[in-house]
Amino acid sequence: MAVSVDLSRVIFIVMREMRGPLIALLTVYSVSILGMVFIPGIEVDGETQYMSVFHAFYFMTYTATTTGFGEIPVKFSDAQRFWAIICLYVSVITWLYAIGSIIRLLQNHFLLRAFSEWRFSRGVRRIESPFVIMCGFGDTGSVLMRGLSDYDYPAVIIDNDEERIKALQLRNYKVPTPSFCGDASVPKHLLEAGLRRPNCKAVIAITNSEEANLKISALARLLNPNVGLISMSKVEVFEETLVTLGGEVHIVDPFKTFAKVLAASMKNPGFYAFNKWLVREKGATLERYITPPTGTSGTWIVCGYGRMGHEVNRVLSRYGVKTAVIDPHDSKEEEHIERYIVGRTTSKTLRQAGIENAVGILSGTDDDGHNLGILLNARYFNKNLFTIVRQNKHENEIAFRAATVDMIMQPTLVAARKILFLLIAPLLKTFFRYLLDNEPGRQETMESIIHSLREKVGNQPPHLVTINFTREKSKAVVELLDEGEKVLLGDLIRDPRAREQALDLVVFVIKSADQEIVLPPKSYEIQENDQILFCGTGLAYRLFNATINSEYKLYYIQHGVYKPRSYLAKWVVSKMNKRERLKD
Repeated sequence: MAVSVDLSRVIFIVMREMRGPLIALLTVYSVSILGMVFIPGIEVDGETQYMSVFHAFYFMTYTATTTGFGEIPVKFSDAQRFWAIICLYVSVITWLYAIGSIIRLLQNHFLLRAFSEWRFSRGVRRIESPFVIMCGFGDTGSVLMRGLSDYDYPAVIIDNDEERIKALQLRNYKVPTPSFCGDASVPKHLLEAGLRRPNCKAVIAITNSEEANLKISALARLLNPNVGLISMSKVEVFEETLVTLGGEVHIVDPFKTFAKVLAASMKNPGFYAFNKWLVREKGATLERYITPPTGTSGTWIVCGYGRMGHEVNRVLSRYGVKTAVIDPHDSKEEEHIERYIVGRTTSKTLRQAGIENAVGILSGTDDDGHNLGILLNARYFNKNLFTIVRQNKHENEIAFRAATVDMIMQPTLVAARKILFLLIAPLLKTFFRYLLDNEPGRQETMESIIHSLREKVGNQPPHLVTINFTREKSKAVVELLDEGEKVLLGDLIRDPRAREQALDLVVFVIKSADQEIVLPPKSYEIQENDQILFCGTGLAYRLFNATINSEYKLYYIQHGVYKPRSYLAKWVVSKMNKRERLKD
């Protein structure tokens, strides 16, 4: 619908702007051709020659290109030559007028926008696999799109900054990324982006405006009640409104998310490194754990008591850690704060907060230069501090990495990673909840999982994969289940090239109709519509996918012999089986 409307707009604008030049060209050429037809030519054998309509049209055509082929079909009379002179001058002037109109038309803002919308809608229609609509392409969108591309997940992008859209078109993504410069909160643009298409899985609102994110989410819910919503919000009032929209709604608050990661790292020392490794952060490894100090003997200094300061202080208070806050505004709440110092973070206020005896410091203002300055000042007084620094702009990454900080909190990265996990691995939340449970032995379980991943994945980039056992995604498995056969998880994770070996993957969670099983046993029987989450190598994923979609590979890993494919081979095998039954 949107494509046809946009195409009609393009045609209408072109016809409206070119109406005058086209009428002028038609008039000039018609009069010129008629003149050449009716003006008498030279006499040949006593008979006056006249040009045909075709010859007159041919003459006017090749003269329009400034190419001369001579006088046809015979030499012109003086009257014809005089008329040709008039026609040539008039046609040149008319063509200059028409070309000027074309140039003006190509500079028409409305035409360019209509053509851009038409091309955008056409690009969206070409996407056949599941995709998401990303509203906003700032730092968060850029990082998220890179992750989606790594996992072969297409996205349709709308942003009101033309420079960002131009930069996007220069990116070398592995998946289709139709993009359009416009306001994503306009319903028409959401429809052009494929909101009502059956393969549109979610709308991601990550613009810089809280109001715009809320409006986009509300419009998306009204236009398609079944689509998933992911909205970034840092204001509790907007979060409360988003929750009431109904359906599948995920609210991403980078500060709350980071505070949860910090709390999880305090509870389970390996979690922070594991989380960074899963999202493929640069330099992330499973070999080294970064564990924030959790003892109550020292004090943490929180520099900047905005959203991040509030959330981190709440986590530290939960663990009984004393905190000293430095902030220019007197906004102390009823929380566990041992000392609240009003003012900018300087050497003087750091000493007042007890920097010499502190165990950790959070530099969480909204100014990157100020945050790095706080870090340098703090290390001057205490070199043993555990440091957490907020990085507001992605372009300052080099400086922050050079500062050798224990934990860097970049809101755009935190938000992008959480959204990526929600899209490609929705069961990961269940897995993390299990690892961070207070049940005894969870630390040992984490150690065992990391050990297995070290052996199977090693230094390769980890692949988080979600597989749905449906007829479209795992044809061979579902067909076997239809026949009443059993399919065990332990068989599926065998290597189809050599069934004695296991694939390089670790199964995290299986979601069945009525339960979620974390670290399921190999004896688990697969059922139709089950959902499985595992982590492994790219090759392991491709082999696993080949097994569940090939009846021959599936037969081999189950029985250890190859299933005959040709009619002759099937006949021979049936005869052999019949002979074996007769012997028995």
